[in-house]
Amino acid sequence: MSNPKKSTIEVQGTAVSIISFQNKDYISLTDMLKAKDGEFFISDWLRNRNTIEFLGIWESVHNPHFNSGEFAIIRSQAGLHSYKLSVKEWVEKTKAIGLKASAGRYGGTYAHKDIAFEFGMWISPEFKIYLIKEFQRLKDDENRRLSLAWNLNRTLSKLNYRIHTDAIKAHLIPAVVTPAQAAITYATEADLLNVACSARPPPNGAPPIPNSKATCASTPLVEQLLVLANIEGMNAEFIHMNLPQGERLKRLNQIAIRQMQTLTAVSPKALPSTKE
Repeated sequence: MSNPKKSTIEVQGTAVSIISFQNKDYISLTDMLKAKDGEFFISDWLRNRNTIEFLGIWESVHNPHFNSGEFAIIRSQAGLHSYKLSVKEWVEKTKAIGLKASAGRYGGTYAHKDIAFEFGMWISPEFKIYLIKEFQRLKDDENRRLSLAWNLNRTLSKLNYRIHTDAIKAHLIPAVVTPAQAAITYATEADLLNVACSARPPPNGAPPIPNSKATCASTPLVEQLLVLANIEGMNAEFIHMNLPQGERLKRLNQIAIRQMQTLTAVSPKALPSTKE
């Protein structure tokens, strides 16, 4: 599991790790097992026929590559006294995706939240209830933080947009024009911002080259929106300074490049994407 995002919740006094891998939450069964009285292993849970039935159904629903043939063999042996199965064997034989065993920094056995909740029932019904409660509380907190960051950025963008359009109206639009003529001027300045924000670094001081595959409007990462909001305000000031459009584009492009390099270098995934 590469570059997972890790969180921790406390369930009835037991710290339980959660990692987000490929936009799916996996909960540590290794941590959860500490809450069960007596000496038990995850392999004990896997010996149960009901467990195998549940895992097989879950994989059939969520995993198009699930090996149903191997699953049928395992299911026929589940429940026998001589039957033993490890998480590693289960994953290798059936190509399962709901359970993950890993070593290293995030070592241990992790399960998709659906399966982890079922494992919680094996520990105790009470533990399962509190596990679901604490997991949901964590998700609610994360969603509130993301919503706050997104709304703050949107508010900044709206304020900068008003400053920008007021500057255009005051300095670039003649005293008497038709609404259509005014709209052309606003659109031209909006295009200038997009070119400045999305252009590739110009070689040898040449004019910026627009990148049609990635503009601030078409791929609105929060980092890009922040930079767009920043250069929008700066363009308003440059307009007040009566700088020609070509000179403003050059300066704004240089500023946008520096700011995007800084934001992405510090933490490429620190801010969420605006895509659902």
